[in-house]
Amino acid sequence: MSLQERVDPHLLKGALAILKTLHDQGHEAYFAGGAVRDLLLEKSISEIDIATSASPQEIEQLFPKTIPVGKQFGVIVVVQDTNNYEVTTFRKEADYVDGRHPTRVSFTDARHDVERRDFTVNALFLNPFTEEVIDYLNGREDLERKLIRTVGPPQSRFQEDKLRLLRALRFACQLDFEIERQTYQQVKEHASQLTEVSWERIRDEVLKILTGPDPSRGLKLMSDSGILEVILPEIAAMRGVQQPPQFHPEGDVFVHTCLMFELSQERSETLALEILLHDVGKPPTFTVKERIRFDGHADLGAKMAEEICRRLRISNQQIEEVVDVVKDHLRFIHVQEMRESTLKRFLRKSNFSDHLELHRLDSLASHGKLSSYHFCQEKLEELSQEAMRPKPLINGHDLIGLGLEPGPLFSEIMSAIEDFQLEGKLSSKEETLDWVRKHYL
Repeated sequence: MSLQERVDPHLLKGALAILKTLHDQGHEAYFAGGAVRDLLLEKSISEIDIATSASPQEIEQLFPKTIPVGKQFGVIVVVQDTNNYEVTTFRKEADYVDGRHPTRVSFTDARHDVERRDFTVNALFLNPFTEEVIDYLNGREDLERKLIRTVGPPQSRFQEDKLRLLRALRFACQLDFEIERQTYQQVKEHASQLTEVSWERIRDEVLKILTGPDPSRGLKLMSDSGILEVILPEIAAMRGVQQPPQFHPEGDVFVHTCLMFELSQERSETLALEILLHDVGKPPTFTVKERIRFDGHADLGAKMAEEICRRLRISNQQIEEVVDVVKDHLRFIHVQEMRESTLKRFLRKSNFSDHLELHRLDSLASHGKLSSYHFCQEKLEELSQEAMRPKPLINGHDLIGLGLEPGPLFSEIMSAIEDFQLEGKLSSKEETLDWVRKHYL
């Protein structure tokens, strides 16, 4: 294990300084949890948590800059240079009443501390000075076996903290591990209780799955375990909804969505939500006429997408972008026949890169035709920003100067003028004023 190769030097330096201070004062202190797991898996790490025998008060006394983020639970953030390190006192927890947080905490030793943790692969300590791994619960063995297993009885762990139901799936996808049989059985049995956890916490885990290395597997695990039906029933409803085979030889709507995730590389949270929700309107609009049809599914899907995003406490800006992409994802069918002004307005959208990437994935995961995608790419290369967003030839003062009264008509006129600019039919102020006189005076 080479810490220097896998940890940013600045991050490592601060963590080692904290441990040395704690050790010098006679306290036990180790790197803990995910950082140890990922180091043993030879992965790079971006944060380091520390577990120690020092009390929260002692931690605050030893370090000049601290933040008491969860002092009552033994959690203090120590600030070293520009990095924050969560330093937690060894503790035991009891009396979970909200499906997530303990109401009673008592400080203990390292051996008892690991017994309150979620999964054995996260219950490891490391002394970075000696590179000794402290493993009380056979976590290293589960790492080697690529197995997600709860610390102790899974029923107890999930009763304490319902969010662990989702975390089990997320770690399985993140690490490419299997979930131990009894652990997975209890995930399924407790799935209906997940909504006892706040939607913000559920959102965070779902987004980590969707932006992680294997979102398709994550969706399938959520579906098979019953979790999807509980938190995202609209997505669960996609399963089994058949599509016209001439356009969608890949299978049903759920299969199509999973395949889009498989074909994507890195994806932002916003793009991940757009992939997930772009066809959410298909199940309720399914009809069979001359063929299977989903008439109006984009418009309905946009409304459903907004409702789902609000349930997940997504930010307003992200909601606006997701809804826009879901609503317009069928526009690519017509891009090669669009009026030039309509096309340019579409291409200049601030989030057009998401529109384009969603269309690429949508096409590859169905009929495989990319002519509209390449057409848009060529237009983006061909057109300058000035061509897509020309400076106004006249303004409201000019319209008032012509004797027009300010009001909704102004927007209509300015929009029509911009259309003509985009199509190369107006290029000067004088001919624009003449056009207004001719049509509005």
